[in-house]
Amino acid sequence: MRDFPLPLALTARLSPVVVLAAAGWALSSGPAATPAAGHKEAQKTGTQSATAPATAAQSKSYSSAPAPCGSVDVKTLKSLVPGAKTAGKEIKSTDEKLRRTCSWNALDGFDYRWLDVSFEVSNSDDAGRTAYKNRIADKSGGGAVPGLGDEGYSVVNLTTQDKQQTREGVVISRVGNVLVVITYNGSDFETKKAPSTDEINKGAIKAAKEAVAALQSGRTS
Repeated sequence: MRDFPLPLALTARLSPVVVLAAAGWALSSGPAATPAAGHKEAQKTGTQSATAPATAAQSKSYSSAPAPCGSVDVKTLKSLVPGAKTAGKEIKSTDEKLRRTCSWNALDGFDYRWLDVSFEVSNSDDAGRTAYKNRIADKSGGGAVPGLGDEGYSVVNLTTQDKQQTREGVVISRVGNVLVVITYNGSDFETKKAPSTDEINKGAIKAAKEAVAALQSGRTS
């Protein structure tokens, strides 16, 4: 079945745009200057103490984002987004090393489904932790997903526009310095009801697990 454009009634709601939330980290310099008599020794000590924490703070598990359209199994895609082209459509990014997103959407009868998979790369693992905390702070009402990357979080919300319900699930996982962000939503245009919370949540988590696995399979040491 061919892809359908996003229905007008849901345009405002169903236009997932992933925004990179990576935070930079500043490192302090060496210790303050010491008396001239011990200048050389103090300079050496200062260099050593400043270099060690810098290496740890700038630990970076991944240098770039993987191809998102190949991160979810074809069988899973057919189940989550019936009628969609399994190849997906990658959304153009200003810097593919930092952010890549793939989208699938289709109308199967009266049932509409939309799935986005995004990889967002921060400049260090510490920056990734900060980005993760900031992101879930904006998605209150959800809960942790154990065993999903280094950290995982899931939330599902229901919205109604022109009497049409839409239920959307967002799963965010951190793996090193990368955020894996899944957006999965759906509507029934015949009944105007939305899929159940359980269906959307489980579908989003399944896609997230496969996307995380795809990222980890190419992890640098």
